[in-house]
Amino acid sequence: MARSGSRAGPARGEAAGSSLTTPDLRELLALAARAAALPGWLKSRRSRQRGDYRATLKGRGMEYAESRPYQAGDDIRALDWRLTARLGKPHTKLFREERERPVYVAVDACASMAFATRGVFKRVQAARVAALLAWKAVDNGDRIGGLVFSETAHHELEPARGSLAAARFLRAIVASAEPGSLRNGAPGTNGTSPPIATALRRLRTLVKPGSLVFLVTDGREMGPAEYADFAALTRHNDVGVVTVHDEFEATLPRLPEPLEVRDRHRELALHTADGDTRAQYAARFRARQAQLERFCRDHNILSATLTTTGDAFAAVQRLLGAR
Repeated sequence: MARSGSRAGPARGEAAGSSLTTPDLRELLALAARAAALPGWLKSRRSRQRGDYRATLKGRGMEYAESRPYQAGDDIRALDWRLTARLGKPHTKLFREERERPVYVAVDACASMAFATRGVFKRVQAARVAALLAWKAVDNGDRIGGLVFSETAHHELEPARGSLAAARFLRAIVASAEPGSLRNGAPGTNGTSPPIATALRRLRTLVKPGSLVFLVTDGREMGPAEYADFAALTRHNDVGVVTVHDEFEATLPRLPEPLEVRDRHRELALHTADGDTRAQYAARFRARQAQLERFCRDHNILSATLTTTGDAFAAVQRLLGAR
């Protein structure tokens, strides 16, 4: 699929340099009020199947609550061997989560996120989603941390409590739109792997069992290796993903003249008057979206999509399962 990166112009009808092209810190800070109206995350898809977070195993190092008979799907590492030996039937230990649950939000700040043909740039929508999740974590009494990654920078923030931690995270997101402003917090990419690959590998190292992990991205660089690392996060954590796209990435407009698309590396001429070209273009997008949807269903991952003209608040509501 043709793509346009950081050289893409502002959204239609808007001036360059406005908050429609770069995340605005004042707007992100103000989203704290709206985040309070979001549904809580004590009951996710995973918890609807296995009960409340406070009565399910989410990893090691948590407070022991009780033991119950083993059920299909229980982690064998949580077997209560003493009770199993005494009663002659397998039993599983149940744990309560830490009072302040770590919440990680990974935000894609790559060049492809600096794009829109209408509405706002994808990176602006991603910043809004991340801000709503961060403020909801604060509202919920959880610790908020995150990871902001791009082709040139990688910044990690350890989960911490309170509004100051959320504000620090939001400043890192805003800084990601300024080239060279972020310091590397982890080894960079090797030149062949996409930045999201490095980010997901780092998350596997950083995230403690029992955490909430959210990924906000356009999903363009998700391949087999990235899906495998993403799936690994679901083994001991609850995971969600919000994908952001522009309508141009889903459907080509029919134009009489070739449409020139360029980024920092190449230029393409798309003959959108040709029906087969438009059909193949749309089919590739649908296939990528369908793959992600199947993956999320198979791995019990919360998911939502957001367009560059959509409402970030509504997308987070969908993500958290609001009715």
